[in-house]
Amino acid sequence: MLRFLFGTLLCAAVNPALNEPDSPFDLALRPGDFSEFHGQTKVKEQLLVMVEAAKMRGESLDHVLLCGPPGLGKTTLANLIASAVGTKLHTTSGPQIERAGDLAGILTNLQERDILFVDEIHRLHPSIEEYLYPAIEDFRLDIIIDQGPKARTIRLDLPPFTLVGATTRAGMLTAPMRSRFGIPNRLDYYSCEELQHIITRSARLLNVAIHTEGAHEIARRSRGTPRVANHLLRWVRDYAQVKTQSAITGEVAHAALTMRDIDETGLDEMDKRFLEAVIGKFDGGPVGMNSIAVAVGEDASTLEDVHEPYLVMQGLIKRTPRGRVAMPAAYRKLGLMPPTTAQQDLF
Repeated sequence: MLRFLFGTLLCAAVNPALNEPDSPFDLALRPGDFSEFHGQTKVKEQLLVMVEAAKMRGESLDHVLLCGPPGLGKTTLANLIASAVGTKLHTTSGPQIERAGDLAGILTNLQERDILFVDEIHRLHPSIEEYLYPAIEDFRLDIIIDQGPKARTIRLDLPPFTLVGATTRAGMLTAPMRSRFGIPNRLDYYSCEELQHIITRSARLLNVAIHTEGAHEIARRSRGTPRVANHLLRWVRDYAQVKTQSAITGEVAHAALTMRDIDETGLDEMDKRFLEAVIGKFDGGPVGMNSIAVAVGEDASTLEDVHEPYLVMQGLIKRTPRGRVAMPAAYRKLGLMPPTTAQQDLF
């Protein structure tokens, strides 16, 4: 009866992103089973244990938190979890849930043991989080009707479901939200060998002839990220088709990626502009991210999420309480003389 009374409100609030299809390219390359997923061995083993235990007990899977930089496979793992459990995956993101009605529409359309995947969950509005807590703990939803003296709360029971949250900034999650997930699953950058395996598999699915040397050349310039590796593969495929009409060899991959200003370690033009700004315009730092963003003409959040993590991982940039500092390797990367030890001590 309650679902009927508030059906109009809830159905209108259903997020259309839940039903948006994936792009053909993503669907073609996405693994369909855990056995096809390469890399993240520890995370994969832990998730498989959780899935098997839930299936043996006949219960819904415990809530899962996936943390890590963009492009490492968080969405893919959410799809694999749903496939392994044998239920439907519903996908949305934190910024898309703007009102409590949006969340209500999503939750009331879940079936028992379904998977709700919320990307960028750290960007949920605090008021939305308050509605979500009883939903993921007690599988109930309290809806407030009207305002002032006429305000009343209607409680809706929800079927047991699993929330899979993904975040690129685990530190921005509120403590209450983080505690609802238990142990987070941290995704790390991939090794060159793992990326080479992924590239070879993707090339096979795309019917692209590729040599081992070509796959290795792409892998070592992919910044430890499968998404970058697949995007570079697409570019090298196009280059080989137009320029050489041949398979992707090491020489072809090198020429294609050089045309895109991607060097042997995976640094692109914006990475180099980042380093040049810190060293050339701010004397090596310390300098704040907003100042760097203005100097290179890029959004600060893009630099912080996409470019800086890899530069830090490569030992080119150091984050300090006072700002970003260029390391000696950054100077050598640009063909410059690193500062002396005395100068570095000033930082």
